[in-house]
Amino acid sequence: MAIDATTLEKLAQFDTPTICNIIELFDVRPRNTGYMDGRIRSAFPEMRPMVGFATTASFRSDAPPRGGDVYATLDRQVETFADLPGPAVVVFQDLDDPAVAATFGEVMCSTYQAFGSAGLITSGGGRDLDQVRALGYPVFTGGTICAHAYCHILHVGVPVRVGGLVVYPGDLLHGDANGVTDIPLKIAKAVADIGDEFISAEEIVMDYVKGPGTKTVAGLAAARQEFSAVVAKLTERAKASV
Repeated sequence: MAIDATTLEKLAQFDTPTICNIIELFDVRPRNTGYMDGRIRSAFPEMRPMVGFATTASFRSDAPPRGGDVYATLDRQVETFADLPGPAVVVFQDLDDPAVAATFGEVMCSTYQAFGSAGLITSGGGRDLDQVRALGYPVFTGGTICAHAYCHILHVGVPVRVGGLVVYPGDLLHGDANGVTDIPLKIAKAVADIGDEFISAEEIVMDYVKGPGTKTVAGLAAARQEFSAVVAKLTERAKASV
């Protein structure tokens, strides 16, 4: 299903937990699936949400590659960006366990960004964080490692498992300071369209608990009931759109 630039920009206006909450309304997957676990963290939590389509690769750095330039596959990787319906999110599975060296640094991130990439995710480590932050390029990692060792890209365009989530080429990913989730393509536009209404529903409760005056259990229950009524209607609309 085609996802236009307007929808991607709308999705980027919401934080990742909100995206996860909205996806639950559609009941298209179990609630304990579809997102990366706590091993994958934003290196720059101050940056706005990252939204884009996965281009995948496996990586290793514990032993020299069998001949050739360690960056030889980078050109082929960048070529895959043109096959995506929007900005690329580079997703690496580091096959070394534990990670031996950094998956990325300033050179790789600068290259990806120059070709329109929206960000990078790796189950391994990263380095040159000050320089990458200066690029304004979001990265999500399993840690930080100062050296690149024998870094080389093994395979491009294969399913990878990162943070417990299997990622396929072309998957739509959303990430921020809270983590990374996959957005099912068939509901992406509907998720974006419902976002503002869902946030308004949450504000019913937040306005009560943060507002002036004495709080009561009855008052909280009434606010939550009003919230639940709005969410029930949104859920009905969401399920009808699938």
